[in-house]
Amino acid sequence: MATVFARSSRGPRRTLATTALAALALGACGTAKTNAGAEQTKPADAVGGRPDAAFTAMLDKIAQSCPPSAPPEAPPTGPAQTLPSDGVKTPPSDAIEPIAPTAGPEVELNARDWCASSLHEQRITQALLDLVEPTPTKVRAILNDLGYVDERIHDLKQSGATTRFFLDLRDKGGRLCLEGSAAGEMTVVDTCVAPATGPFTTGERKQ
Repeated sequence: MATVFARSSRGPRRTLATTALAALALGACGTAKTNAGAEQTKPADAVGGRPDAAFTAMLDKIAQSCPPSAPPEAPPTGPAQTLPSDGVKTPPSDAIEPIAPTAGPEVELNARDWCASSLHEQRITQALLDLVEPTPTKVRAILNDLGYVDERIHDLKQSGATTRFFLDLRDKGGRLCLEGSAAGEMTVVDTCVAPATGPFTTGERKQ
């Protein structure tokens, strides 16, 4: 901070004013540094923060054909309804009835995310199928081109000829995430369930 000299016959008053201005300037510098430090310590991928506008627009575009967000519905309970007997064949007594899922993404994701998950899986898988030598750098570049921002790409690591990664696609209170393994024609992308709140933690995901 430059030293300020007061050269006036009204020395005391101007000196006091100059000193006050200098103190305000020092206080502003300290505030700026404090604010800068606060920004640096803020998690980039914290849920509840302001997401990237282009990323959110991409999620909305993919899910535009899906139903609105709603909590997952429990499987129906109670006796099954009896169908009219006219023209309907009676199933054999040893027929196996389908069992409603009780765990996994089908139960824990809302309708919008469950619908959108397959759309994300298809577009990412298609983009990675023809990738020769799928290194983390190449996989990240493709994911970025598809609209997935770096803050939502986690644990991007190579193991042999395969590069694995996770995508945090939580939006509007959802819990959707994807787990992928890029391996050319053997590429696989699966749906997973992320924690409802807090930073994305791959150790707590569910498939």
